This record gives sequence, C-alpha cells and structure tokens, in this order.
Amino acid sequence: MTVVQANHHVLWRPEDDYKVKPTLEEGVIYRPDILAVVDTAIDSLSADLRELNLDIHDHPELKYEERYAHDAYTSFLEKHGFEVTRHHLLETAWVATYTHGRGGRVLGVNSEMDALPGIGHACGHNLIGISGVAVACAAKAAMEQLNIDGKVILLGTPAEEGGFGKVKLWEKGAYKEMDACLMCHPAPGPLHSISLSSCLAVIRLEIEYSGHTAHAALSPWEGKNALDAAVLAYTNIALLRQQIKPTHRVHGIIEGSNWGVSIIPDNSKMYYYIRAPTTIEAEETFKRVVPCFEAAALATGTKVKVTRGFTGNELVQNKVLGDELSNVVRKKYGVIDYEYGISGASTDFGNISYLMPGLHPGFSIPTVPEGGNHTRAFTDSARSQAAHDACLVVSKALAHVGMRVITDGVFLQQVKDAFVEQKNTRT
Repeated sequence: MTVVQANHHVLWRPEDDYKVKPTLEEGVIYRPDILAVVDTAIDSLSADLRELNLDIHDHPELKYEERYAHDAYTSFLEKHGFEVTRHHLLETAWVATYTHGRGGRVLGVNSEMDALPGIGHACGHNLIGISGVAVACAAKAAMEQLNIDGKVILLGTPAEEGGFGKVKLWEKGAYKEMDACLMCHPAPGPLHSISLSSCLAVIRLEIEYSGHTAHAALSPWEGKNALDAAVLAYTNIALLRQQIKPTHRVHGIIEGSNWGVSIIPDNSKMYYYIRAPTTIEAEETFKRVVPCFEAAALATGTKVKVTRGFTGNELVQNKVLGDELSNVVRKKYGVIDYEYGISGASTDFGNISYLMPGLHPGFSIPTVPEGGNHTRAFTDSARSQAAHDACLVVSKALAHVGMRVITDGVFLQQVKDAFVEQKNTRT
C-alpha cells in the first residue's frame, strides 16, 4: 500500500507537540452520557492496550500466519468478558461478542493483524487491531453501565495485505449479523486529523511466461527468453503510464526460479496491481494493461498466462455514519479531512463497504519525511506513544458512532438508506 503524495509541510511530524489541543467547534452531540462512558472506558484501558499494541508490534506475522496475534487478542478479550471463538471460519481469524439484554441492534468492528515481509508493522495494523478492541470494549461498557440492549461483534480479520481475508470471511457469513461495520487505519496526515477519504480500487494479476532454456553463450538462438518477455512487459507498461490518468496506478515486480547467468531463462513470473479511484475505472485500465503482457510474449516467442485474482473495490464511506463521525470529532477531538488517510492505497474493507454499511476513517500519526506507509520509518512511527494516543482518539469517536447505531433506530434506518442510495449511484 502506498499513500498518495501529500503536502508535506502540513503533515504531523514527531517534533510537533500533539498535546496542544486543536480548536473545537461548539454544538451538541448525540447522547453525551454515552460519550462520557466511552471516554472513561478507553482511557482506563490505555495502559493495557499499550502493552497489547507493543506486543503485537514486536511479533509481526505475514498474511494467514497471524497465530501469535490470534492468541494475544483472544486472550485479552476473554479476560475482558467477551465470548470468544478462536479460529473462526479461517485458521487465524477470531470473533469476540458481547450481548446485553434481549434483542437489539448489532454493531460490527474489525481488527486487522498482519504485517509486511521484511519491514514488520509498516502499515500500522498493530494500531488497527487495538482500535477494534478499544471500540468493542467501550461499546460493552456503555451497554452495561447505561443498560442498553444490543450486541457488539469484534471480528479479527487476517491477511489484509494481499490476502483478501475480509472477503473470504464475508463469503463464509462472518458479517451476516452486523447492522454496520466500523474500523480505522493510520497514515500520514495533519495533526489531530481524522480522514474520511476513500481509497483506490485494485485489480491483482499474476502473469507467467514460459520459454525454452539454452546455453546463453554457446547457443542462445535456441532459447526463448522468459525474462526478456517480463522485461518487455515491464517496459510496455512503463510507456503506457504516460497515457493513463494521473489518478491511476499500475505497478508490479518480476520473479523467477532456477535462473542462472549462463542459462536462457525459461520462466518468469510477474505480479501486478492496477489501481484507480473506482472499480469501473480500474476495469478500463485493466483492458489496456493486458495487451502489454501479450505483446511481450509475441515478441519473444514465449507463452503467457494471465491470471486475475481478487478485485478490491474502492472504499465507500457511508455518508450518514461519516457525518456522525465528523460531528463528534469536530466538537470533541480534532479535525476532519477528505484528502489524507489511505486515499492513495487500497483495502479489502472496500469490498465490505460495497456489501453493507461501513465506515473506515484514516487517522494521522506522526511520520518523518519519506516515512509513510510501507516504509521502515512507518514501522517505527506505528510504535510511538503519540500514534497510540491518536489511535485511542479515533477509537472513542468510532465507539460513539457505533453506539448510535445500537441505540437509535431512526439513525440506523438512515444509514441503511444511505447505503442503498450510494450503491445505486455505482450502477
């Protein structure tokens, strides 16, 4: 995931004093008694959540290998009174639920767990994970202390980084009870900012070239060079970029097996992502990218196989949920933006937001220059106390929005109506 180029002079830097509070707007919010319980509950858990945060950060695990995180989260939630199901539908997925009273509406929350190869938690999933825990614990506290009927479902979702864990969980029915689902994501951004930007849709491709080996010096004319095919395809796409929209992204890598300097390579493999602001736009660029691979095979006499993987939809921020989040943030916590967050990246929660009402704000943490998501510097940023504190702020706001889902039937109907309206605009 690569965060979109930003105006660097406004980004929150580690030397900035985040204890200086922003100017807040005046006005009323929904059920201040709920927000008071939410604030107190999350503040009281801060030390325990910080310990959990660092524990997860110090034990990074790749997609579908999140066994340590699975055990750490489930143990934590069991100690805090949730009914926990381990290995829920997928080996490293889990679910923690709490129900108060009879019936009531159902709030869904997601906690991500996976890290990145070689650079650890360089996308801050340690923060995303503890945010889900904080939101669920705060909702539980509000339901208990204010005697509110309802249910909260916290879903531990593996493999956001290229594994489409949430999509697989959706297909297995993990989201079917939820009336709405909430989560968040850290990124560079202005101080005290929470972002309601979208993200890019993404189409994932795997390309395989098959050729014929030969001695690279003695008889190279007998070979069909699969590496040449990959290099040509790479160059074709590099030239195509001049003719695609500046909001679109096409990027990839080349791999091979059993290559040797004196052997004409008979195989190569490429992994490519095609991204655009909407799924429809990504599909249009996809049609232009595939011929780049096919032309390279024709030119080199090799065979090519293009396999399309999961398509990731752009993020649809439910308008009613977003407006409610904006209201509580601007009056109690900070500022709202529509530019930063993960606007230049992609998430499998985009697919969930296509299927049900969802909200996925970004939140800023302090970063160094050239230290955005998927860098080693961001790994360090995601471990900082300031990032932890920012994570708890957005968690408070999300918990308050979630409790309105549970307590306000008219509001929930507006959320569902907005979902249908936004869905209709895509067709």
